[in-house]
Amino acid sequence: MNRFAFVLSAAVFIAASPAARAADVICYNCPPEWADWASMIKAVKADLNIDMPHDNKNSGQALAQIIAEKANPVGDIGYFGVTFGMKAKAQDALEPYKPAGWDQVDAGLKDPEGYWTTIHSGTLGFFVNKDALGGAPVPKCWADLLKPAYKGMVGYLDPSSAAVGYVGAVAVNLALGGSDTNFEPGLKFFKDLKKNDPIVPKQTSYARVVSGELPILFDYDFNAYRAKYSEKGNFEFVIPCEGSVVFPYVVGLVKNAPDKDTAKKVIDYLLSDKGQAIWTNAYLRPARKIELPEAVKAKFLPDSEYARAKSVDWGKMELAQKGFTDRYLADVR
Repeated sequence: MNRFAFVLSAAVFIAASPAARAADVICYNCPPEWADWASMIKAVKADLNIDMPHDNKNSGQALAQIIAEKANPVGDIGYFGVTFGMKAKAQDALEPYKPAGWDQVDAGLKDPEGYWTTIHSGTLGFFVNKDALGGAPVPKCWADLLKPAYKGMVGYLDPSSAAVGYVGAVAVNLALGGSDTNFEPGLKFFKDLKKNDPIVPKQTSYARVVSGELPILFDYDFNAYRAKYSEKGNFEFVIPCEGSVVFPYVVGLVKNAPDKDTAKKVIDYLLSDKGQAIWTNAYLRPARKIELPEAVKAKFLPDSEYARAKSVDWGKMELAQKGFTDRYLADVR
């Protein structure tokens, strides 16, 4: 248990209400402002006539609640950053299910026994509200964020709890010369950034960037593109000059889920042609090899920019997560 104890300590337990359980399916960590789960939840209702309420947990909090409810499960589906999907399997929190289309997902993007399956992925970079920079230029590199011009402007989700927080840590560490066995470059970066008064929320912070409260956030391309093309204001996505990473997001069936058969239908839908197309409308890369619509592809940065974003062995990074988190909590926070 020690290897995963930080998940529980970092997470906030929120008891499910009777009203929430009255829904057809409970998905933990399906927030409407993240990855456009709002549109997916509407589509699940329209196409399957299944009610699935949104849920604002992060990956660590979702796993903690599933574990806390093991004796009497409430949730049916867990949505996680891939490292937390691996933890969920190790914690005996999920049961195997291979949804329709599972065989078309690359081997590296799914558990071989079906405990978790990628539904989409994102590229980590800077989500920037240009109007909130106070005249400073849009940062282009990790090193730029340490400059006095960005004091109090930079945000990143807590890497001890949120999946995107740890992905940001992996991205900066690898970009600055680290590895899965050497997080010193990343830890030094966060120590140096602390002098610049960063903002470190635990929850998804899309709205705070849009409002200008948080001018620069370590986040995924899909959130930045969503803001750029659907919000009032001037937004930009930057893949740092030193490099970044691509990160998969996965779903798994909660062990002994109360509404297991209905939950399986939802998971099938997330990986279906229509479900995968909905993710692309939210600027997410689908897990199955579906061609991006030209109208969507034109809104992404060019492939030459994405060449700096590397695939990572997230199994190794999952093994390194506890060690990094301990050091981060001791030396940075």
